[in-house]
Formats: sequence, C-alpha cells, structure tokens
Amino acid sequence: MKNKYSVLFILFSFIAFGQQLDDTNAIELSFLRGNIMPHSPELYHLITGHPEGFLLSFSRKTHGKEEWQKLYNYPDYGGYFIYQDFKNEILGKNYAIGAHYNFYFLNRKLQFKIAQGIAMTTNPYDKVENSKNRAFGSKYMGNTNFMLNYKKDHIVDGLGLEAGFFFTHYSSGRFKSPNSGLNTYGVNLGVTYDFCKKQLKTADTVVISNKFKEPIKFNFVFRSGFNESIVIGSGQKPFYHIGFYADKRINRKSALQFGTELFMTTSIKEYIKFRSIAYPDDNLDANTDYKRVGIFVGHELFINRISLETQLGYYVYRPFDLDVAIYDRLGIKYYWTPKIYSGIAVKTHGFLAEATEFSVGVRL
Repeated sequence: MKNKYSVLFILFSFIAFGQQLDDTNAIELSFLRGNIMPHSPELYHLITGHPEGFLLSFSRKTHGKEEWQKLYNYPDYGGYFIYQDFKNEILGKNYAIGAHYNFYFLNRKLQFKIAQGIAMTTNPYDKVENSKNRAFGSKYMGNTNFMLNYKKDHIVDGLGLEAGFFFTHYSSGRFKSPNSGLNTYGVNLGVTYDFCKKQLKTADTVVISNKFKEPIKFNFVFRSGFNESIVIGSGQKPFYHIGFYADKRINRKSALQFGTELFMTTSIKEYIKFRSIAYPDDNLDANTDYKRVGIFVGHELFINRISLETQLGYYVYRPFDLDVAIYDRLGIKYYWTPKIYSGIAVKTHGFLAEATEFSVGVRL
C-alpha cells in the first residue's frame, strides 16, 4: 500500500512540475504621452503638440520549459498593437503591429521591452496633397519600440500596474523618399493582467551556467532589397550588400563580430548620374564609382533560434561622398539550422535610414 501511495505521489509531483513549466498568458495596456525628437531640420515644423497613444501587448510568460528561458530570467514573448496620434494634421496617425520580448531585472520589478513590427500611417507624403510630410514617404513602414518600466504584478489577483519610459521609431528604410523617419519619446502608465493567478517565480537567480566555449566562426552574408535615392520620385532600385566576418562567442548569450562588406547600391549609381547633369558646376564625373567598402564591429545576442544584431561600421572606400563615413545596423536573425540563417535589418547613418536589408547567411 505504501508503494502504491509513493507511486501516486511521484506521479502527482511530475504533473504539478510540468504544469508549472508551461507558458502562461498576460496582457498589458499602456498609455503613452511624449514628444517628437527633431533629428532633422525637415521635422521642426511638424512639432505642434505632444503625441499620445497606447500600446496593447499580449504576452506568453515563460517559466523554464526550455533552457534559454532560464538563461534570460524567464522573459515574455508575444505580439503588440500600437496607436499614436502625433497631434499634427500633416503627420496624421500611425498604427503598428508586431512581435515583442520582455526582459526582467531587479527581482522582476524592472521590465525592458523590445518590439519590432510593421506600421501604417494615415497621412503619408503626397506631392500634391501633403508635400510637407518629409517624415513618411510611404503609407507602410517599419516600427521599433523600446520601453523601460517599473512593474508591480498581482496587486489584486492578476491585476498589476506599470510605469516608465518609451521610445518609438518609424521609418521605411528609404524604400521610398522622402524618409526622414520619426522618433518619439516620453512616459507611459499602464495596467497588466496575468491570467496565471499565482506567481511561479520568486527570484531571478539563473541556475544554469553562462559559460560557453566555441571556436571562432566565419560568416558569409548576402543582403538585398530596394531603396530610393534622396531624389523624390526617382524610383526604387535594387541593392546588393555582401559581407564576410568572424564572430567569437564570449558566453552563452553573446558573440563579438569583426568583418568587412561590399556595398553595391544602384540608387547611388543613378543619383551620381543625376547630379552630374543637374549640377554641372560640381564637375562630378557621371562614371564615378558608386560602390563602397566598409569595415565593422558588432555584437550578437542569442535568444533561442532568434538573435539580435547590432553593428557599427566605417567606410574605408567611398569615392562618392553622399552620407557620413560612419554607418550602423540593427537587425534580427533566425537560425534555421546552426549554420544557416536569414534576417532583416535597418542600415542607417545616425538617425537617417539608408535601407531595409533582407539577408541570408551561413555560419561555419
């Protein structure tokens, strides 16, 4: 009889433990109010009020079902919807949907949200009807959001509160000109509801080792897409960016990168021809080489099959001086296998986007 009860107790323990590891659901609704960041002179006349809106997030809360969840202190992942009214009839209103991650610190009281998606604006640039909107050259564009919140969960059952700061970015990656893009920043106040009534985690102590050994890996990546020169109406042209770099994992989460890349951006080729004809006093040769070569350093943050990539580069070869010599890239990658990945990234010069890049690569 005792053995029978022992077996039942062990079985019940396994079932309870399995239920504890299952992901659970939560929602967040944050109200936003802030300011437009005037990173370009083209935006000053568009700042006529304080943008307002809200961010609605649906999250799957992790509890250690997979090893990477423990490593990152049990983050949330899910989808979001954001609405912003820029309090300016030229800019109109923006709507966006996408995916997000929530990371936790300070005994899960501090939350950092990273969100990436696709946005739609109600009032894009139009040569006749809305020529003053230099921020949004197209109706559809990319959207990136960052939020840093102080959270208090389960104040009343599953209901909680959060408050903090936000930053939003909208840009078409110069797929269509004009494209100054738009950044807003400010404060947010929100409510949360956790459908799991009981807190399953009491501390953010990671019980698995962060030590990780891996030899230097070599990457070949091909990036492509379409963009338009700064001449409005010049049309979308393809670009081909080819990169080679080495990366070294310094732990389970991070790798450092160093490499070089070749940029063949045909919209620049067409722009050189345009400038040589439109501004003859500049004495610009129409056959000036449009290609560029850069060297860069970077960091890659590995999260399960997904990784976040940031890079900072410098053009060592640039016969045509169009943008500043320093460029940066922010992107996301998905590893289909340990050696094959694809991704999407935005290449910019400061706050000014040059291209949205779609990539495929190998890591050997």
